[in-house]
Amino acid sequence: MMVNASLIDTLQAKLREEATRLGFATIGFAPAEDDPLRAERLEQWLGEGMHGSMEWMEARADVRRGPQAMWPEARSVIALGMSYATDGDPLALAAETDRARISVYAQGRDYHDTVKKALKALARFMVAEAKALGLEEPQLKVFVDTAPVMEKPLGEAAGIGWQGKHTNLVSREHGSWLFLGAMYCTLRFAPDEPHEDRCGSCTECQRACPTDAFPKPYVLDARRCISYLTIEHAGPIPEEFRTAIGNRIYGCDDCLAVCPWNKFADAAARHRAFLPRAELAAPKLAHLLALDDPGFRQLFSGSPIKRIGRDRFVRNCLIAAGNSGDAALVGPVEVLRGDPDPVVAEAAEWAARQLAPPSQTRSG
Repeated sequence: MMVNASLIDTLQAKLREEATRLGFATIGFAPAEDDPLRAERLEQWLGEGMHGSMEWMEARADVRRGPQAMWPEARSVIALGMSYATDGDPLALAAETDRARISVYAQGRDYHDTVKKALKALARFMVAEAKALGLEEPQLKVFVDTAPVMEKPLGEAAGIGWQGKHTNLVSREHGSWLFLGAMYCTLRFAPDEPHEDRCGSCTECQRACPTDAFPKPYVLDARRCISYLTIEHAGPIPEEFRTAIGNRIYGCDDCLAVCPWNKFADAAARHRAFLPRAELAAPKLAHLLALDDPGFRQLFSGSPIKRIGRDRFVRNCLIAAGNSGDAALVGPVEVLRGDPDPVVAEAAEWAARQLAPPSQTRSG
């Protein structure tokens, strides 16, 4: 037994080294145990409808409760984070109303592909090293965002950060800029210490939210969140939130950008795949409004933005155009009033009314 424990420790050390080589900025280990308190909070959050139209969260809530609920054979969770730390100011474009603001995480390559590829490589490495050490062959499952796995609580349990008042994971070394992945494993690794909450009395993220999406610290009402509204929400964006959206067309960084822990985040730790593409750093709204479906697919090839499709994306751009006060956008907006997609056409009608001179009335 002692020999096996020593071999497990050796494998664990090798995994830490290999994770770094594969581009992960942080790695931690935790027991594959369910957390009744987290599960209770999830049920309450879903029961209050704060997930909005994200039915997939409710549909597999029983599995989302924890590792054992999904896979009883799991003995360890390996939590990993890949940095997308920025060396710029995510809020810098707020006043440039002819430009569109795209969330920092979406300005580079699609993190789903990059993180999953690295996780699979780490899984292959684990199997090969375990065999070389004479250990039993581990069974593994890897997850990146799309599975019913609560990566942020698992990351906290594994010591790579804590779930802040904005509900995202915060790292002392990498701030709020981490893409998370998780691996469930049948080997029992020595657990790291869970990370303590270091938000203290700070409420910067709560006060920064443009739409008051935090009914209280550590609770996000997705129905009011700009990231949800511009990415997950498929229908017309409720008018009560349109002005607050400003020129954000995909996601929102405000609650993350103001977190004081980000002053410790080093952009040198950023994975090269997440370097911002020049054409997505400060795109002109006029150009984006003119995108048809082929143009949209070409521009956002390899980007997470491609997942929402042209119609939802142009809807977002129309909200930004309506908020711009820029008369130069009237022409592109007028064209879209006749768009075959009713949600796009409705957003164009709204934008046209916002851009109309005060004395001019419009039907619609």
